[in-house]
Amino acid sequence: MHFLRPLLRNPSLKWIFVGAALVVVTPRAASAEALLVVEADTGKVLQADNATMPWYPASVTKMMTAYVTLKAVKEGRLTLEQLVTVSPVAASQSPSKMGFRPGTQVTVENALAMMMVKSANDMAVVLAEGVGGSIDGFSALMNQNAQRLGMTQTSYVNPNGLPADGQITSARDLAILARAIIRDLPEYEYFYHIPSIRFGRRVTNNFNHLIGRYPGADGFKTGFICASGYNLVGSATRNGKRLIAVVLGSTSGHQRAVRAAQLLERGFASNGLGWLRPSLGTVDNLVPIDASPPNLRDEMCGGKRKRPASDEDEDTTIASSGSASGESPAMFFTSGLQPAMPKASEMLAGGPAASEPMVVYTGPKKTGPALIAAVAVDSEKQTPAKRGKRSRVAAVKPDAGAAPKTDAKASDAKPAAKPVRHASAKPAEKPAASADKPAAAPAAAAPKPAKPKAAAKPKPDAKPAG
Repeated sequence: MHFLRPLLRNPSLKWIFVGAALVVVTPRAASAEALLVVEADTGKVLQADNATMPWYPASVTKMMTAYVTLKAVKEGRLTLEQLVTVSPVAASQSPSKMGFRPGTQVTVENALAMMMVKSANDMAVVLAEGVGGSIDGFSALMNQNAQRLGMTQTSYVNPNGLPADGQITSARDLAILARAIIRDLPEYEYFYHIPSIRFGRRVTNNFNHLIGRYPGADGFKTGFICASGYNLVGSATRNGKRLIAVVLGSTSGHQRAVRAAQLLERGFASNGLGWLRPSLGTVDNLVPIDASPPNLRDEMCGGKRKRPASDEDEDTTIASSGSASGESPAMFFTSGLQPAMPKASEMLAGGPAASEPMVVYTGPKKTGPALIAAVAVDSEKQTPAKRGKRSRVAAVKPDAGAAPKTDAKASDAKPAAKPVRHASAKPAEKPAASADKPAAAPAAAAPKPAKPKAAAKPKPDAKPAG
């Protein structure tokens, strides 16, 4: 690239070169995605594709749910230690969720962590009812804050982003919200980048694959419903400069993270090449598009790609290199003007960096021995399904010998059945019921006809469960 330097000293040749460069650097059209990169402190737009196209937000809605809740905490109307209660409405929400029974209480802090890391829809409603009294009351608070922040394309109907008429946003508005979180809630911003949580024995990693994988990643939230595709609002800081990337409508949980990483890399690498790019102004000044949000249901969930409406994505496919993975001509053109850097897909290929999960639990705030005890209790509640199955099978075998029959029922079967209150209870009870029959059969009649019948019953039951 040294030969370019003398050419650039000639003003006429320089502008010819710039014109040619801009043809190459012009962002490519993204028919099924909305992409946006902005500087966090200034709001300067570095790249925008469909940035003001209306879009279904899905669970990135929870960014505003956390913002409204934490604003209430900051203003003294709420505390992180305050207990909020799981209502029947909260418990009835679709997954992803924690699955607590109505009446269960959690602290605001734990509910926030569960909502932001696991994207728990029930915890979003718990917070909404705790802060706004009801889903409608809280949605009104969300919309008031959106209007105050200048999110002119956003309308909220619920606190979790599950499909609802009128629940709309845009990449532009989400970047405005991300900037507001950084500006207004610096002391509580850690809720937006918790790497993982531990509830009893279960450890859940943040659905945002940038966290713990992309260098400097420090926020925000993911989302998915069939109509929206896979959404991600992410941020990262490098050499004191923080960028915000928004990806809406990607094809998988991993791919949205690759897209965001590519946008961030492009933004960080453009420091010395600003003169090559046309000015796109600030995010607040992007002109909204008057259109209906695209509905990606057929592409995301139609045909063979049947997906549950959940943000729990297990896709770990590595994006291929080149334009298919989002490496635009701009990246190719500028690659000779900057140091070589690893591809975004390579940065995200491995698992997240090791970190200590944040412990969450039910009930009042606990520390020290009380916290250890609470974790032990929650862990015990999560194991009865497996233990119950083993203990009941073990109890069946001695039945043939008659003597241990009453002891096994008294000590194993009943205690194992009581704690099983979640969805896992049904699979545990069905095998147990089928296991009891072969035990009774040898005593009553010919064993050969009885055993095939008992063995045949669990098979049709197991298929629907799987």
